[in-house]
Amino acid sequence: MTARRQPAKPARKMREPIYQSELGRLYQGDCLDLLALMNESTIDLVFADPPFNLGKNYGHGVNDSLADEHYLGWCARWIGECVRVLKPGGAIYLFNLPRWNVELGHRLNEEGMLFRHWIAIDIKYSLPIPGRLYPSHYSLLYYTKGKPRFFERPRMPVPICRHCGGDIKDYGGHRAKLNPAGLNVADVWTDIPPVRHNSTKRRSANELSIKLLRRVLSISTRPGDLVFDPFGGSGTTYVAAEETHRHWIGVELGDCDPIIRRLKGERPNVVPKNLGDAAKGMSRRVKRPAQAALSLF
Repeated sequence: MTARRQPAKPARKMREPIYQSELGRLYQGDCLDLLALMNESTIDLVFADPPFNLGKNYGHGVNDSLADEHYLGWCARWIGECVRVLKPGGAIYLFNLPRWNVELGHRLNEEGMLFRHWIAIDIKYSLPIPGRLYPSHYSLLYYTKGKPRFFERPRMPVPICRHCGGDIKDYGGHRAKLNPAGLNVADVWTDIPPVRHNSTKRRSANELSIKLLRRVLSISTRPGDLVFDPFGGSGTTYVAAEETHRHWIGVELGDCDPIIRRLKGERPNVVPKNLGDAAKGMSRRVKRPAQAALSLF
């Protein structure tokens, strides 16, 4: 491992949680400010789904159009802090485009982290690009801080035809010898659906399927473990942690209202403008009352 790193100094004092449950706390602000207040070796799992630097609108205070070197430099800062707060044997999962995860995996190697898997999430995310292959997967890097303290290989049901109900494969005539619990999950995940429908989407920006987070948590954590997600987004990590009885800490620089409504079990607070399932141009119905500024400690 690399030499012990001193936590970064927070740019400003973080407020009290904007939302709190029996299992978790959600803060609003810059993840680097919150990380600077966290003790080292306290987190069992980090799941990070940062902005992809594609020029998308994530709301006030979020710049998603950085020069490449600035984007990678910013990523290096929060990755280093996440490694610092991770327990020995803890896991970090980093979800991004393959273009960026090639670079960020190198950064994790430099931090002394142990490579476990490059998981391909089979979701098409753009139109075909002239002169290139059709982009059809996201990258999910899985690293641990030394030997993993916990790892459980999940199983998935044997795939069947949606029309006839029969098996898709014949398994070389050894179907009867398959494990009754299902097939071992490989490092290419073809069963993670995109979240694009108006009835399930929580915000206009991209949103991860809760099935993805349930699987990640089942692989690398036990009930009672502490999960940290530095980019709250729509709150999928926090909801999955609540469902599976994991403690969690979250932070989101942008609007936290969709996360809070979701954690409370309320309907999405958006109105589609007839722009299809991608829900582009979604707008808000009401505003959340302003929170009082309180200190963290």
